[in-house]
Amino acid sequence: MVRLRKPITYYRDQYGDAAWGLRRLYLLMEKQHNRGQDGAGVAVVKTDMPPGEQFLVRSRSAKRNALERIFDTVTRDLNTLTKSRYKKADDLKLKRAASYLGEVALGHLRYGTYAGNIQSNCHPYTRKNNTASRTLAIAGNFNLTNSDAVFAQLVEYGLNLVGDSDTQVVLERIGYELDCEHERLRAALQADGVEGRTLADKVSRTLDYQRILQRASDGWDGGYVFAALVGNGDAFVCRDPAGIRPGYIHVTDDIVAVASERVALSSVFNVEPETVREIPPGGLIVIRQDGSVEDSSFAQTLEIRQCTFERIYFSRGNDPDIYRERKALGKQLAPRILDLVDNDIENTVFSFIPNTAEIAYIGLGEELQRITTERAFEDVWARIEAGTVKRDDLERLMRQRVRAEKVAHKDQRLRTFITHDAARASLVAHVYDITRDVVRNTDTLVVVDDSIVRGTTLRESIITMLSRVKPKRIIVASSAPPIMYPDCYGIDMSQLGRFIAFEAAVSLLRESGNGDLLDEIERRCLAQVDRPDAEQENHVGAIYERFTLEELSDRIAKLIRPERIPWHGPIDVVYQSVDGLRSAMPEHTGDWFFTGRYPTPGGYRVLNRSYLKWRQSDDARAY
Repeated sequence: MVRLRKPITYYRDQYGDAAWGLRRLYLLMEKQHNRGQDGAGVAVVKTDMPPGEQFLVRSRSAKRNALERIFDTVTRDLNTLTKSRYKKADDLKLKRAASYLGEVALGHLRYGTYAGNIQSNCHPYTRKNNTASRTLAIAGNFNLTNSDAVFAQLVEYGLNLVGDSDTQVVLERIGYELDCEHERLRAALQADGVEGRTLADKVSRTLDYQRILQRASDGWDGGYVFAALVGNGDAFVCRDPAGIRPGYIHVTDDIVAVASERVALSSVFNVEPETVREIPPGGLIVIRQDGSVEDSSFAQTLEIRQCTFERIYFSRGNDPDIYRERKALGKQLAPRILDLVDNDIENTVFSFIPNTAEIAYIGLGEELQRITTERAFEDVWARIEAGTVKRDDLERLMRQRVRAEKVAHKDQRLRTFITHDAARASLVAHVYDITRDVVRNTDTLVVVDDSIVRGTTLRESIITMLSRVKPKRIIVASSAPPIMYPDCYGIDMSQLGRFIAFEAAVSLLRESGNGDLLDEIERRCLAQVDRPDAEQENHVGAIYERFTLEELSDRIAKLIRPERIPWHGPIDVVYQSVDGLRSAMPEHTGDWFFTGRYPTPGGYRVLNRSYLKWRQSDDARAY
């Protein structure tokens, strides 16, 4: 979101572009294109428009290259602003000249993991009203675990809702409380004798967004960051009380800008990352029509559980903190990988898959080089002290290098583990290609992956591709621990039966003759179906408790081997430990997909439902 704090004519005169704010929005969205390629949308509010003229405009698209299509529409008539007659035009004339020129602009990129990739599912969602201060546009990154309960609550209030997605119910819940706030203020002002247009203007200026959000969010369970535009020119942003989803704000005399990632704001406005402020968990930031900024909170802060998967995979890696954390994840893997290859660095080639694993790969390479150089130095020094050192020993020390090669190349920029199933089979085999002649048939090939979710990309594409370089052995090293539990707060990995770690644990359980535990867990899950969220427990953890990380890794290595490949070398899998994860990013404790310790009660209910759906062979999402 970009909120101008000065008249549009200021930006025309100061920056030579009346649409300066709108172009900053485009850059912010482009910098966050990694967060969604399945659709895009923009909404703009124009303040102080005369009665009868449009004050809220919106454009959305779910077609290919949606972001470019949106801004083709948004900027279509901006070229008129370069004409000489607009050089001295006032703000109203400028806004009338260009359809999407306004003081407040909100953009969103769709990450389509659920429901169809159609335009109506793209944010921003709007709730229109003839009264500007009752009109809303909302966009965000969130999932509620209990949107069905919020929907039922709104029905009880007498609303006839169209659509029951969490975005829709959040919009309608806020809209309902916004209407209630209007009625409360109108009644109080009318009692003081205020009437007519003066009444409407006073209501608009005195809306209490803290009270609106406190009442609207009562009962919400989930992770979210969202921004809302009000038709009168007000705007607000809020973040969930546990800080699950990330959100940042940058404030200057000229603008207020909000984004999901700190580095996007830092890059677009050319400021140091440290100057970009994190939106606090449970925080509410209101920007009034006059550009003033109010900081408050709408909910009591819970235990802070910032999502680690954001840092491992989802966010851009050029944020300085995320860069350091990903390197640290790679560093943590070095001792175990050296053990696996028997310290034979000369006959080991290191690479990475996919591109998001590159930073962890750099960290691994640096640590491997440090360890091997240190060991070689100690060996040479011992020989020096013993008087047995030779020229060959020094030459070997000088030559010793970790062999780093880019063996795999990603041809398609696809997140294959969240691509719709109908499309996956035909796409996944073509996602990667290889560099030949850099790996010998006597070499072990170690490839760093950022995470292994389903394992299908490894099985259906990557292992097949890597086997064509004919290494002696392949080791897949995951910078993340195994994903064992559903996520329901935004990353949206909700189907338990699709996780390769779960598949491995179940197969080990059945192989050991303990498959009856699955029946027992089903009985426990059924017994708590009707209990309140606060009384839900994690019974699925009993499956994983029986096996070590190494046992799971060994079974996963077997599961990711393609059925028909001519290469017969061994495959190993090395996972990050949970302790290693926590050491790499101590300030981010949102690790429920690895540990089963959920940040809100609704997470345990989703886990319960997910297990029962798996038992019933029901592939539907569990929330």
